[in-house]
Amino acid sequence: MSAPAVIAVRSLRKRFGDFEAVAGISFDVGRGEILGFLGPNGAGKSTVIRMLCGLLRPTSGQLLVDGVDVVRAPEAARQRIGYMSQKFSLYGNLTVLENLRFFGGVYGVDRGLIGGRIRDALKMAGLAAHADAPVRDLASGWKQRLALGCAILHRPRVLVLDEPTSGVDPLSRRRFWDLIHDLSSQGVTVLVSTHHMDEAEYCNRVALINRGSVVALDTPERIRRRALDGELVEIRGAPLGRVLELLSTYAPARDVAVFGSTVHALLAHVREEGGRLAAFLASQGVADVAVRRIEPSLEDAFVRMIGAQAREAGRPA
Repeated sequence: MSAPAVIAVRSLRKRFGDFEAVAGISFDVGRGEILGFLGPNGAGKSTVIRMLCGLLRPTSGQLLVDGVDVVRAPEAARQRIGYMSQKFSLYGNLTVLENLRFFGGVYGVDRGLIGGRIRDALKMAGLAAHADAPVRDLASGWKQRLALGCAILHRPRVLVLDEPTSGVDPLSRRRFWDLIHDLSSQGVTVLVSTHHMDEAEYCNRVALINRGSVVALDTPERIRRRALDGELVEIRGAPLGRVLELLSTYAPARDVAVFGSTVHALLAHVREEGGRLAAFLASQGVADVAVRRIEPSLEDAFVRMIGAQAREAGRPA
């Protein structure tokens, strides 16, 4: 018999008037698992997280955290959760140590334990040498680690992170994810939302969210593999607008999307289709044409899936 899920979400919905922000989402997260919530801004990620943390009441559905019903017993559920919001929520006029002491009190950490917990948090975040520094003077990466340290002072079973790496440099993001994996290895269940598609590679499983619905829920590798049923190519040429115009009339090309200074297109026919496409574009006056096969990224898979979702709903893809 498999172990019960530490986070269990069933048919979760949230409406704001006529707008349905969350449209019947269901998922489980196991002990020590890292589940990534990926999707564009406004997809519903933060709304789900706020309901999970007891900060927002769902319109319908069920939320269980470590066996506790969040709607019926929000305070008991919150004691099992460490939460880090997308906006830096600590106090800039207090020192690192003062912030840790304050949040230890907020979380109700026993006075006999708080000293050791603070030392552990400082060591984890690499902030022992900066304990007396005002938080407002810290770089964003250090603030982020401090916020994580504050969120786990009460040793939660569940860690919920709402876009924690937004606005943080790549090296600090990598260091932050190392900390998350350390916590996961200790049995902490992690739910992390992000709009950085590359961060999905750090997660055990990923939930792709769009318009309040789960588009896909699986490992990053499986999502990439199953989303694309053709040959994905990268197309270079000038002008780019002309390339897009011509691709709209090229029958084998589908799910065309701009990626920086290039275009990604899914071709219906794999064998030799890239060569035929390059010849077609060149014959239509596109300069410096180059077409090459590429491995799909999670972003490619996401674009493909939300395009299919839009077509099913009768919206422009």
